[in-house]
Amino acid sequence: MANHKSSIKRIRANATKRLRNRYQAKTTRTFIKRLRAAEDKKTGLELLPKVVSMLDRLAKKSVIHKNKAANNKSKLTKFVNSLK
Repeated sequence: MANHKSSIKRIRANATKRLRNRYQAKTTRTFIKRLRAAEDKKTGLELLPKVVSMLDRLAKKSVIHKNKAANNKSKLTKFVNSLK
C-alpha cells in the first residue's frame, strides 16, 4: 500500500480512468460488432460515422493505438462500401 497522500490519490484516479477506458472500449467494440452485422448499406452508413468517431476518441486518449484505429476505420469503411 502506498504511503504518500499523492500516491494514494493517484491510485484512486488511475482506477477511475481504467474503468472509464474499459467502458468506452467495450462500447466501441459492441458498435463495431453491430456494424459488421449490418446487412444493408443504409444501416451501415448510419452506424459508420458514430463508430469512426468512437475510434478516433479512443485513439486520441491512447486507449487504443492510433494505427489500430486507422486500420479499423479503413476495414469498416471498405465493408460498408461493399454492402448492397
